Amino acid sequence: MLVILAATVLILGLSLAPWGPGGRAAAADKKLVVGFSQVGAESAWRTAETKSVKAEAKKRGVELKFSDARNNQQNQINALRAFITMGVDAIILAPVVETGWEPVLKEAKRAKIPVVLVDRGIKVSDDSLYVTLIASDFVEEGRMAAKWMAKKTAAKARIVELQGTPGSAPAIDRKKGFGEGIAKHPDMKIIASQSGDFRRAKGKEVMEAFLKAHGKNIDAVYAHNDDMAIGAIQAIEEAGLKAGADIVVVSIDGVKGAFEAMVAGKLNFTVECNPLLGPAAFDAVQGALAGKTLPKKIVVEDQVFCQCVAKELIDGRQY
Repeated sequence: MLVILAATVLILGLSLAPWGPGGRAAAADKKLVVGFSQVGAESAWRTAETKSVKAEAKKRGVELKFSDARNNQQNQINALRAFITMGVDAIILAPVVETGWEPVLKEAKRAKIPVVLVDRGIKVSDDSLYVTLIASDFVEEGRMAAKWMAKKTAAKARIVELQGTPGSAPAIDRKKGFGEGIAKHPDMKIIASQSGDFRRAKGKEVMEAFLKAHGKNIDAVYAHNDDMAIGAIQAIEEAGLKAGADIVVVSIDGVKGAFEAMVAGKLNFTVECNPLLGPAAFDAVQGALAGKTLPKKIVVEDQVFCQCVAKELIDGRQY
């Protein structure tokens, strides 16, 4: 069941979850303690998400136990086990990859601690191991990027792809969606694809390799996030080419840095992936602790932005 995330998410439900009344739900006068395991700080988007969760916890008077995994799954697993030992009321998890979570999530379930996933999904045999996933539709983001690129290039382009972290949901799904989008256009081909790990410096490094291998045969760049796209732009310029003109650059996230690049004419298009998930995450936590059954996925509605609107909108960007 999919629910579109509006400005305020109202969590509704009737049946009791296993962590509801009689489980770990805190008394009304007890301060909630929530553990938050974050992937890392690899991008401006990730930093914005962390700020959103921390700000919402402060606003609601929640004691937040924060752990930065530095892009390492084992660090996240260790953090979740530490949260369980502490006896937190709930856990918010932004998983670095899709697989390998069942053992620790079973431990959380046995301890009657609800787990809310944010921004990235996981693959488990039992979806009762988590309460809900609050995230964008990454496949659709890839499709939107492909649709705009097809229009911009008259459906004829030799494309290099900068992928996100291997094994992560956004990297898998954004690749899938973009591939579906260009499949209908026989003259749009991905000629090289490699992970930039969602990092600006790595995006630049990979783009430099693409330019050495393919040179002027590159018509367009598709980056799984804005930070890698900005790194790619740096590599393009250092190679003596004009990003946004000689090579079309399309990316995903919609961070302020992307808007700055669009205003400068260097980035052509970005698909928004809203990182301000704090309010929705704590709505889900409180709904679960109240014994409500939540939809398994709450979909964040994304927008698209091109150079033509960047200057008008940049001052209003929150991230």
